[in-house]
Amino acid sequence: MIKFWLRAWSLLALFTFVLGIAGCGKSSSEPTAAASAEAPAPAKTAEKLKIGFVYSGPIGDVGWTKQHDLGRLAIEKQFGSKIETTFVENVPESADAERVIRQLATDGCKMIFTTSFGFMEPTVKLAKEFPDVVFEHATGYKRDKNLGVYQTRFYEGAFLLGILGGKMTKTNQLGFVASFPIPEVLRNINAFTRGARSVNDKATVKVVWVNSWYDPPKEHDAAAALANQKVDVLYQNTDSAAVVQLAEEKGLYAFGQDSDMSKYGPKAHLSANTVDWGIYYKKKVQDVLDGKWKSEDTKWGMTENMIVMSPLNAGVPADVATLFNEKQAAIKAAKFHPFGGPVKLQDGSVKVAEGAVITDDDLWGMNFYVDGVEGKIPN
Repeated sequence: MIKFWLRAWSLLALFTFVLGIAGCGKSSSEPTAAASAEAPAPAKTAEKLKIGFVYSGPIGDVGWTKQHDLGRLAIEKQFGSKIETTFVENVPESADAERVIRQLATDGCKMIFTTSFGFMEPTVKLAKEFPDVVFEHATGYKRDKNLGVYQTRFYEGAFLLGILGGKMTKTNQLGFVASFPIPEVLRNINAFTRGARSVNDKATVKVVWVNSWYDPPKEHDAAAALANQKVDVLYQNTDSAAVVQLAEEKGLYAFGQDSDMSKYGPKAHLSANTVDWGIYYKKKVQDVLDGKWKSEDTKWGMTENMIVMSPLNAGVPADVATLFNEKQAAIKAAKFHPFGGPVKLQDGSVKVAEGAVITDDDLWGMNFYVDGVEGKIPN
């Protein structure tokens, strides 16, 4: 039965991929110069702005891609007939991504959002080939005159979920189902761990890597493996609700990521670390329409209302809820940083001294585990 559904899913992904490449770009040109936030903005135009979105997974009803698509729908509602959007879902982070992005540009899209880290290199390449198209790449770090990057301070929410996990665990064993060992995922693992240990110095976090953003069977199996190691609180940096569903089945606690996943685990789901991409998309589309767009490296979080925690489960004790809400208010007001010192590494050495805050280079290029995380980072 599992093979049947996997085969059906593959055919559906292929069908979606073929049909999705439509609607949006223009001709190629010589490569552009190096990135500059001072580069001239695209000229303001009265023509309808065609906008393309490239998604790494299926839209579904929860998760990373779902939240990006809600952002797309938000700009359609906001700008109406001034814009036209199209999207392609289930795009592999491979040569297929380059073909999809090029097709969108060739078909007339003057603004293209590529929404996964693995799309970085093809986005950089095609930004040079299509200098009259505005490109925006999620979670990347390479820019150009017509290429901006954007990501979120997801680690703020991960720290708060760690507080809940550290307080609610009975075994002091927390688990994390991880996608790929890149900085954005390591930040969430470490922030979650620091949140847990800020309220429970006996808490430890076990990590299982699935090497995929969206693979429900793998995510489920990883969560089951953690549960077999006496883990009673589960978190993930993957896109489906499989981890929450497993927690509900096993009588454990869990958290949603990207979306509120409480409907998949009414008892298990304590809260979720959610994102409102629409806030960013509205701003950037308006910039293009006004002829004011420029290449930027944007990192928004709770202060900008981009990271939003879903309502707490009614089963969370009142004192824990109070602690959670107080720390959330401090983060939102920029009075607390989840990576404020002291920050210790696995070997006990001090990475960030007491009274200091982690540097931007160490935060956004994170390549280490903090004290409390078990295991090693995969190569």
